Amino acid sequence: MPEYPDITVYIEAISRRTQGQPLLSYRLSNPFLLRTAEPSFEQFEGLLVKEVQRMGKRIILSFSNSSESPASHWLVLHLMIAGRLHWIPKPKAPPGKSALLLLEFPQGWLSLTEAGSKRRASVHLFDNETEMQSINPGGLEVLEADFPTFCQALTASNHTLKRALTDPHILSGIGNAYSDEILHRARLSPIKLTQKLDDTELNNLYVAVQKTLIHWTDHLRDDCGESFPEKVTAFREDMAVHGRYGKPCPDCGSPIQRIRYASNETNYCPSCQTEGRLLADRALSRLLKKDWPRTLEEMEKRLPGK
Repeated sequence: MPEYPDITVYIEAISRRTQGQPLLSYRLSNPFLLRTAEPSFEQFEGLLVKEVQRMGKRIILSFSNSSESPASHWLVLHLMIAGRLHWIPKPKAPPGKSALLLLEFPQGWLSLTEAGSKRRASVHLFDNETEMQSINPGGLEVLEADFPTFCQALTASNHTLKRALTDPHILSGIGNAYSDEILHRARLSPIKLTQKLDDTELNNLYVAVQKTLIHWTDHLRDDCGESFPEKVTAFREDMAVHGRYGKPCPDCGSPIQRIRYASNETNYCPSCQTEGRLLADRALSRLLKKDWPRTLEEMEKRLPGK
């Protein structure tokens, strides 16, 4: 799922191409994508893009009647896991049915596609800002928050760090990928409870959140340049732990481990984050029970040839 760095770069690219420009036409290929009954897409045609903003992991295009008028209509995109945005500059032809949604502007088309057969991406349309804000999960904007505010939001309830970082009602814009990177930078276990953190650990986490999100936003921005971002992925070669199961930790060389649950997984370095302990994978630990290795040393002893 695109997270804060990816969404930020998307927004900057969309703004450069559409801000102040009218929506000329639209094509909705999959009606299920649209999750609101009113207003209709027809009411957006001819309106100017006032601003492109972020709401958590959502992208908001606000529209107005003129450049001097305040925003009166809002289009909210939620890409979920497999949704991606593309820009097709004119005079190229617009894409076919692969685009679930196609928005035409004077300089080109903004299209939304979704890999796979499951349709989780969504579009909401609003002509009332209060109603639009009703879908805002309300998580803290971490790059705008000072340390005490961050601590208050994180420790208001007692959750594992992995859950707290990825809960949009607690913190805004962080998902599965960057939470792994944040926890590795902070040297914290993904299953440590938020209310068990001492002051040093809270400070390390706060700094890690700030540095990780800023680093990756700058990295993706530099990588993209003036082009539209087309390589939006949760798995990047230069990540420290996310998506790197079995590969060496860039800091200590220990093999990266994972906890698998449903369609997600948490990646971590035992040596850097859990004092060498292996965290129980729900499926494998249930199968192996007492045979589940508790440390890297135990796991290595069970490898062939050891």
